[in-house]
Parts: sequence; C-alpha cells; structure tokens
Amino acid sequence: MKLLTPDPGLLLWTLLAFLIVFFILKKMAWPAIIKGLKDREQSISDAIATAEKVKLEMAALKNENEALMAQAREERSIMIKEAKEQTLKMISEAKDKAKGEYDRIVADAQVAIAQQKNAALTEVKNQVGALVIEVSEKILRRELSNKAEQEKYINQLAEEAKLN
Repeated sequence: MKLLTPDPGLLLWTLLAFLIVFFILKKMAWPAIIKGLKDREQSISDAIATAEKVKLEMAALKNENEALMAQAREERSIMIKEAKEQTLKMISEAKDKAKGEYDRIVADAQVAIAQQKNAALTEVKNQVGALVIEVSEKILRRELSNKAEQEKYINQLAEEAKLN
C-alpha cells in the first residue's frame, strides 16, 4: 500500500523538480518549439495556397489549351475544305481545258480530213479528166484518120444536135 500513498516529502520534491523543469522549458524550449510549429504551420499554409494557385493556373491553362485545340481543329477543317474545293476546281479546270483541246483537235482533224477528201476528189477528177481526154483523143484520131467516117460522124453529131 505504500505505493499508493506517496510520502509528502517525495511529493514536494517531485513537484518542485517538475516546476523547475517546467519553467526552464517555458523560458527556453517552448518559444523555439512554438516558433518552429508556427513556421511549419505557415510553410504548410503557404504550400497549400501555392498548390491552390498552381491548381487554378493549371485549370486555366487546360481551358486555354482546349480552346486552342478546338480552334486549331476548326482551322484545320477549314483548310482541308478549302484544299478539297481547290482540288475540285483544278480538276474541273483541267477537264474543261482537256475538253476544249479535244474539241480543237477533233475540229482540226475534221478540217484536215475534209481538205484531204477534197484534194483526193480533185485528184480523182483530174485523173478521170485526163483519162477521158486521152481516150477521147485516141477515139478522135482513129475516127479522124478516115475521111468517110469523119463525115459520117459529123452528120450524126449534127442530127443529135438538132434533136436536143
């Protein structure tokens, strides 16, 4: 039971030692501990404030980045649309130019064919004419060589001329 009821002298000396240690700690250690705790609390609150500020800046940058990406996509789609339109326009112009060139070549070919046809017809006519003249000349020489046949032929022509 002696453990449960301490001696008053021990209690006094224990209390006195506690108070001496308490005042020494209060004068020397607590201000440093409290200052360290306040500094730590301040650095933690500053870090939290900085983190919140960075978080807000990151959200703003993310929104700005998304807006820029949307604008870039829109510009890209506009550029692709313009490129397609330009391509279709160039293809259409090339087709029109090719059609015009085709029509010109066909027209030139038709003119050349007509000219060659006319030249061929003229050549055939000239050859037929020359052949007719040659045959007529041979016939007339044969017929004109004989005086009696010549007179007979003249009379025949005169009669035919009167009938016409």
